[in-house]
Amino acid sequence: MELENKICLGVAGNFAYHLEQAGELEDFKDVITDEINAPKGIFPFYLPKGDSFLSIYPIGMDELNLPKYEANAQVEPEIIIDFEIIYKEDKTVLELIAKRFTTFNDCTIRKDGAKKISEKKNWGKNSKGISTQWIDIDKFEEGGIMDNYHICSFLKRDNKLYPYGVDAPLLGYSYFYSKLKNWLIDKMNNQLDKGVLENISMHLKDCDYPTHALISIGATAYAEFGENNYLKSGDEIFLISYDKRYSNGDLDISDDKIILKQLVI
Repeated sequence: MELENKICLGVAGNFAYHLEQAGELEDFKDVITDEINAPKGIFPFYLPKGDSFLSIYPIGMDELNLPKYEANAQVEPEIIIDFEIIYKEDKTVLELIAKRFTTFNDCTIRKDGAKKISEKKNWGKNSKGISTQWIDIDKFEEGGIMDNYHICSFLKRDNKLYPYGVDAPLLGYSYFYSKLKNWLIDKMNNQLDKGVLENISMHLKDCDYPTHALISIGATAYAEFGENNYLKSGDEIFLISYDKRYSNGDLDISDDKIILKQLVI
């Protein structure tokens, strides 16, 4: 199935310190979570049917387009998972089956006064970035292939390469595997349109209940350069997921790495 036919959702606040570094913790001050380290909610960044700004397919591969207006944009290094959605007879979500994963740039603008998270996430074509390489998920639980993967990121500017996000193990996500899956199902069915969050069940209905969702599961914390520098035209972005057993997070291509490279336009 083409990616353009899948609803695209993201998880907010699933990695320690990211929201604080991004200056977005205040956005979620009224969100009550079951645990201190729980994610804050999920948001849409692409709806395959409709006529809003979210119906514009935003995911690119080689280029990242900055907004035409003045905006502070930052890379958000993430893992994105292709889930199959299983519905009950009443069209609530029964199950999510994790099929495959890849490296994703959930690029975000820091926009004061945004009423919804989604307003910061999609400003048109090539707002995001995704690798062309995918890895099949053998099982979405401890002991599976994802146990061994890390994600890291770099930005090249004026011929200098800077760490952008910290090198982080996927097991470092606050919610992962069955805990994340069960939380996602609950939010897809029950999250209210309140504050910066939206009613995801209504979006599923409006999209005629898509059978697949691409879900970015949360951005890592920033390295010093990433925290203090917004993107500029001419920057080169490198996001790397790698199997720690066989390789490391450098830019050399190997079978054990998923590399996303984008030129900022």
